[in-house]
Amino acid sequence: MLGAMIGDIVGSVYEWHNIKTTDFEFFKPDCTFTDDTVLTAATAQALLTDGDYARAYQAFARRYPDRGYGGRFTEWICEENPKPYNSWGNGSAMRVSPVGFAFDTIEDVLSEAERSAAVTHNHPEGIKGAQATALSILLARQGADRAAIREEISGRFGYNLNRSLDDIRPTYAFDVSCQGTVPEAIISFLESTDYENAIRLAISLGGDSDTLANITGGIAEAYYGIPEEIAAKGKTYLPEDFVGIVEEFSKAKK
Repeated sequence: MLGAMIGDIVGSVYEWHNIKTTDFEFFKPDCTFTDDTVLTAATAQALLTDGDYARAYQAFARRYPDRGYGGRFTEWICEENPKPYNSWGNGSAMRVSPVGFAFDTIEDVLSEAERSAAVTHNHPEGIKGAQATALSILLARQGADRAAIREEISGRFGYNLNRSLDDIRPTYAFDVSCQGTVPEAIISFLESTDYENAIRLAISLGGDSDTLANITGGIAEAYYGIPEEIAAKGKTYLPEDFVGIVEEFSKAKK
């Protein structure tokens, strides 16, 4: 899941200042972690403890406010008895990467991804986005090649993954939906050559840059791993408790 967090951090400075190139400084001094990283850490913590996603999301978001949460989610954070609100936003996909690393069968990954999404994003598209992201990670870490991942995800979820980034990039704009984010993030991975290149490709689309790179980054980590220097630098942008969760989660999976 560190790969997803680093994607978020690198993309954070481009979310409202889009670029349409892969030629940019990877870790800028003003990069920071956003809600994508906070909630990814919360998902991992829930998996390490009691599996209560709603409680973890509320607790982490309250501990780290003002990190770019959506308006409806901001209200949900403070509710005494939080209920799902039928969202199809990409928030369900940007926090799900730990699920793809924690479970080893398609059935378990799909079921747990739905559980993690449904506490807020219980719209079919919100659930589908989380499932597609988590399943891509599972397939990538189990050694499936790009063609097999493309076929499985497009066949199961109906996403058009046969487009090229060069075709998408010129007209792609800010889109907070799962259906307008997850396929593009997966395509960014499918066209990549290594972890860093995958992040650069995702950000080069423009749009919701940090979330695109977060989703792509989780898949790319599962497929390529993360270069040691990038992993070490990425951790310097994280709070100590997040680094601890990353390390504990990694140990739990070994």
